[in-house]
Amino acid sequence: QQQRLTLEGDEGPDRAERAQSYKKVFAHLTISPELSTCSYTAGQENCSCSPLLMYTFSVSLCPSTFSNAAPCNTNFTLPGGYIETPQQARSWYNTDVDCTYTVTVYMGYGVEIQVMNVSLGVGDVVRFEDLGGGEPSVLANESILLKGLVVRSWSNQISIHFRSRQTQSSSLLLRYQAFVLSCNFPDRPAYGDVSVTSLHAGGEAYFYCFNGYQLQGPSTLTCRNATTPYWSGKVPRCLVACGGMVKNATLGRIVSPGFPGNYSNNLTCHWVLEAPEGQRLHVHFEKVALAEDDDRFLIKNGNHIDSPILYDSYEVEYLPNEGIVSSARPLFVEFTTDGFGTNTGVAIRYEAFAAGHCYEPFVKYGNFTTTDSTYAVGTVAEFTCDPGYTLEQGSVIIECMDPSNPQWNETEPACRAVCSGEITDSAGVVLSPNWPEAYDKGQDCIWGIHVEEDKRIMLDIQVLHMGKNDLLTFYDGDDLTAKILGQYSGSRPRFKLYTSMADVTIQFQSDPATNIYGYNNGFVVHFFEVPRNDTCPELPEISNGWKTTSHPDLVHGTVVTYQCYPGFEVVGTEMLMCQWDLTWSGDLPSCERVLSCPDPGTVEHSRRVMSGPRLIVGSTVQYICNKGYSLSGNSLLSCYHRDSTGPKWSEKLPKCIPDSYEPCRNPGTPPYTIQSSEKHVYQAGETVRFSCMSGYELQGEPVLRCVPGHPSKWSHPPPLCKGSLCVLQLASADFSMEGASVAVSIFIPVAVIIIIIMSIYFYFSR
Repeated sequence: QQQRLTLEGDEGPDRAERAQSYKKVFAHLTISPELSTCSYTAGQENCSCSPLLMYTFSVSLCPSTFSNAAPCNTNFTLPGGYIETPQQARSWYNTDVDCTYTVTVYMGYGVEIQVMNVSLGVGDVVRFEDLGGGEPSVLANESILLKGLVVRSWSNQISIHFRSRQTQSSSLLLRYQAFVLSCNFPDRPAYGDVSVTSLHAGGEAYFYCFNGYQLQGPSTLTCRNATTPYWSGKVPRCLVACGGMVKNATLGRIVSPGFPGNYSNNLTCHWVLEAPEGQRLHVHFEKVALAEDDDRFLIKNGNHIDSPILYDSYEVEYLPNEGIVSSARPLFVEFTTDGFGTNTGVAIRYEAFAAGHCYEPFVKYGNFTTTDSTYAVGTVAEFTCDPGYTLEQGSVIIECMDPSNPQWNETEPACRAVCSGEITDSAGVVLSPNWPEAYDKGQDCIWGIHVEEDKRIMLDIQVLHMGKNDLLTFYDGDDLTAKILGQYSGSRPRFKLYTSMADVTIQFQSDPATNIYGYNNGFVVHFFEVPRNDTCPELPEISNGWKTTSHPDLVHGTVVTYQCYPGFEVVGTEMLMCQWDLTWSGDLPSCERVLSCPDPGTVEHSRRVMSGPRLIVGSTVQYICNKGYSLSGNSLLSCYHRDSTGPKWSEKLPKCIPDSYEPCRNPGTPPYTIQSSEKHVYQAGETVRFSCMSGYELQGEPVLRCVPGHPSKWSHPPPLCKGSLCVLQLASADFSMEGASVAVSIFIPVAVIIIIIMSIYFYFSR
């Protein structure tokens, strides 16, 4: 019976070595060192093997080597591969298949398992477990095992347990691959926000508070690498300070301690605001809610406690919609409470404006567009409300008028969550009255939502926090006689409802005898028009972005990708998938304006100096090259924002290039010296070594270095080689012996010639 295990990337010169390691794991199997395919045929005594192609090897289950359990337990450590469970044998052995596979990858990575093929019988057991914690945690089992299912671990180790009876023919083919784990997105502090450079190890989260609040705790957390990555500390909190001095106040907010919760007793808080030179301050009132006793809120036209009063909560019953304006640069704000009752407190917004200009308009729970960001005379501002809110009082469009004393011709409107309404949009929001402030007692509100006739409505109840005697009812139709989809009171976690038709009626009734206090008490219902067939509900467009869909009918497996316009970035999950239960895999993302430049990166052979921990508009990064390198480009980069594409850097990233110097010429070779390497020129920093011939001594530096410069020069003059005394004497003796030898060699031939001549002479003279 032939069994098969397939691995991705199993190649290279060490394949035979890996084969031996697998052979140790499957000691009772026949595996050839060169990764071959071995099989057993009934009636033969031995298993036959043949060479195998790359990426796959097979092992044979010979009957002589079988035990009671299938030999399939192993640990995979490659970054990716395939796992295939063995087929049950039916003839020559009797055993159940009971396999446990473990996949382990590097720390900081997780394991993704995809079901490529599955065929299970009755009673078969499949279990995926994460092994990263103290106890294994079940990720999936056979009840949800379908082809295409993807399971991800939250640590670097996962196990797959497969058990099947031998009387059945079951199989399971899985594909696994490593992926980079990340920290969870950190919680946003109440009354603050967070921006993250990366959720992977080394990424940083920067926290900041809204105007009027101060950060308590670390402003930056780092994602640390581990079996399961984690943040380096706890999320900080944003708290209110009781008093303070704000110089060069341009735009900000002051709230009472505890806001939007109740303030404490016996408080005395003083704030001094001072606008920049030549400017004044305007104050918008967001909220003033004091206990009906001696609690008091004052704004004074000056910088000390005795300045003239512009606003006194004792004297004014209604808040001035137009706000108040200082006559000079400073304002003095005073908030005092006694020892008895408390309430929500106060919240004001201030903005500075120059002569010849109107102050910056403001609308709570809304936004505005303007024709001139400096708000000079002639500027027009147009207001809109956030989803779920309705414009009330004031004008939708206002204009800055009167050059001698610029002011808006109308007060800004207000955006409020109203009681009741008829809605025909394909998507929107229904809010409890006055949200996020508490609703009033004894209210009876009805909203009707109507979409296209061939559609239905998905209701996403994101917040439900009401009194126990208050009722929120959903009717599956266009009036109160329709079938009730659900009726709720008190508090419930987020849930969803689907209508069967194109209309839904929402009724809210608050108890006439009970008051609800505090912020975020009420409900928030998002609704979407969705198809009536078996598809996921239609996802809405997002502000400042667009979406693309992989399939027009939003069937199971459809992926919707959200992208943002230039100058904005996606907050949340940019890709949503239609799951098997016809719900989307995550919440709707949003596009938020980019307020900082991306990290410009590092420059090789340099260090950088940053003006601050966050790369916001106006911040700078300076690059300084290491010794021996020169800067090419601008060393100072500034983050600026001048157009709709978002913040960007003022310059391209510079480079640090090695310094270049003139070479040194060959220093020459004095008599009896030897150079280690003879070249015409030597580059800056190179050295040359000198030595002497046999019998000579070196006088001077043996090693010369080419010192960088313009021009470059040698560190020392070349050394000299001089002979020793004994060598000179030996040379003299050698010279004498050599002279004698020369004389002898000359005398003998001359003597022979003379003898021959004399012999000839005597011969003829006779």
